[in-house]
Amino acid sequence: MQPIIIIGSGMAGYTLAREYRKLNQEQPLIMICADDGASYAKPTLSNALASNKNPTQIALADATKMATQLNMQIHTHAWVEAIDTITHTLRYVKDQQHVELEFSQLVFAVGANPIRLAISGDGSDEMFVINSLSDYQKFRKSLDQQHTQRIAILGAGLIGCEFANDLHQAGHHTTVIDLASQPLGRLLPAHVAEAFKHQLQHVDIRFILETTVERISKIDTHYAITLANGHSIEADAVICAIGLQPNIDLAQRAGLHTSRGIITNSRMQTNLDGIYALGDCAEVNGLLLPYVMPLMQQARALAKTLAGTHTHVHYPAMPVAVKTPVAPLTVLPVPQNVTVNWETEYLEDGLIAKAFDNTNTLRGFALLGATAAKQRLSLTKLVPDLIPAQV
Repeated sequence: MQPIIIIGSGMAGYTLAREYRKLNQEQPLIMICADDGASYAKPTLSNALASNKNPTQIALADATKMATQLNMQIHTHAWVEAIDTITHTLRYVKDQQHVELEFSQLVFAVGANPIRLAISGDGSDEMFVINSLSDYQKFRKSLDQQHTQRIAILGAGLIGCEFANDLHQAGHHTTVIDLASQPLGRLLPAHVAEAFKHQLQHVDIRFILETTVERISKIDTHYAITLANGHSIEADAVICAIGLQPNIDLAQRAGLHTSRGIITNSRMQTNLDGIYALGDCAEVNGLLLPYVMPLMQQARALAKTLAGTHTHVHYPAMPVAVKTPVAPLTVLPVPQNVTVNWETEYLEDGLIAKAFDNTNTLRGFALLGATAAKQRLSLTKLVPDLIPAQV
């Protein structure tokens, strides 16, 4: 019996393995990953300080424990170098040894890579890019050793704002820099973004918008950051959090169709039989949703398909909870290419903003503040499914 092979040991890969084992205990499963295979939830990295979590407490289990729990082989620190989609064979490298495996079905759960800015200066190579537990461990070690206080964050998106909040709550001074005119530009309309920014600024989280970083120079133990607008600031550490790009290189080399991500249909299947993708690397029916709830929906559906029951993924309305406790925010983004009008109710501690299309159907919302958050469930029920359930 040829194994099912999963490439990647992130939340997508492990969630799929768990869901599959609920349906089939006997089918051989193999996971191949470039890291140490520790199981952890990546979203916890951006609020670990406020949660009083030491980096050693973030991992839920190591690869050995996961292999036992899920009755699977896990090959760690291994890099897939070639996939033959005709013979269903895969070749990977581990400890300078080339190993070839056959597979019955193959799943790409390879996630996304951080976008790295090309910035001049002798300090640019020392920017932290936090996209894994090992990245985060290096960052926390630096914080502890250097007694860092001033932290500059490049990127006012979801991750940048969450790290700014977390570091602020731990007593650090944070400055968020972005070329956009507002934080959370891909999630919020301008008036909600302004209210969100105001609440973060109220606790001394600083925003420098509509400019970018041109140079990072190291001066003793800190950095001078030169901005395109002619100004400069100083920081003890710099985090680059300007976004992620789906990891599609291996898929392209294997002949899979890609766009922004690895293109799949609603059964998570690529253009090649027996080869699937899920998680941050997967573009499902044209949708690229790098959040936990879509990942869970994908894993449940794909597990059934791999077990023999072809199943379409179902995307209900899935709000995103932004982990910024100083400005509690829940967002249900409006689907792309849908024109809406926003109606906003202002509250003492925030606002409720609802997006209606031309048929007066609710298509998204933003809830800012603890009072507004209470409307999450009732409003979510009113929004049409993003991908309807199929029989």
